[in-house]
Amino acid sequence: MSMENMIEIHDLDFAYEGGATVLEKVDLTIKEGESAGIIGPNGGGKSTLLKLILGLIQPSSGSIRVLGLPPVEARRWVGYMPQYHQLDSAFPVLAEEVVLQGTLHRNAWGRYPAAARKAAADALEEMGIANLAKRSFAELSGGQRQRVLIARALAGHPKLLLLDEPTANVDPGAEEQFYATLNCLRRSMSILTVSHDLGFVSREIDRVICVNKHVVVHEGGTLDQATADRIYRHGVHLVEHQHGCFCNCGGREVHE
Repeated sequence: MSMENMIEIHDLDFAYEGGATVLEKVDLTIKEGESAGIIGPNGGGKSTLLKLILGLIQPSSGSIRVLGLPPVEARRWVGYMPQYHQLDSAFPVLAEEVVLQGTLHRNAWGRYPAAARKAAADALEEMGIANLAKRSFAELSGGQRQRVLIARALAGHPKLLLLDEPTANVDPGAEEQFYATLNCLRRSMSILTVSHDLGFVSREIDRVICVNKHVVVHEGGTLDQATADRIYRHGVHLVEHQHGCFCNCGGREVHE
């Protein structure tokens, strides 16, 4: 039996108004349960591809479906983790309040119902950071902020998880722990990760999506040094990782 397609993109072009074409003739399918990595040079269209999947921008031509729906309609089943440095870390908000934002539940008085608070608490527990719930987000380390943002993405029980440069600006220890956490999470959802870490992408990902205006897809484990050099147009290094998990994500329940 074939798996459900999480993402289906056909013959897609995109150009910002008055600008050159950013993505051209893109065909891409991500199946249920797959873990895929997006790589490519700065300006190649990686962030644009994420925005299209999230429904933040519309293609100039072609089609895109997420979970069989237009991207805007599929958002409730999509978890998104931005680069944490895109957020104002000085904003006075608690870690649990950041995670609550991922539940998409708030009543007319701006309060979160008990179900949302439980979902947030469960996500913090799953990421092994329940003890940080009452800590200010601004006081956390880079690795701790990273885990809070993953918890926010998980709080809505997504079927598809999008991660934008999740290891940017975190120390090597937090980076290794993240990779182990990703291996746990991929058991229960499809994951799409933008990353410059070619060692991780080449070894730990089912499919590698190379984006540089055009999109070329490689099966995981087949990205070699010569291909990486062609994509980035300069020498890069594939580095192997060893890691152990810090989270409590084993056997994560899948919510319909």
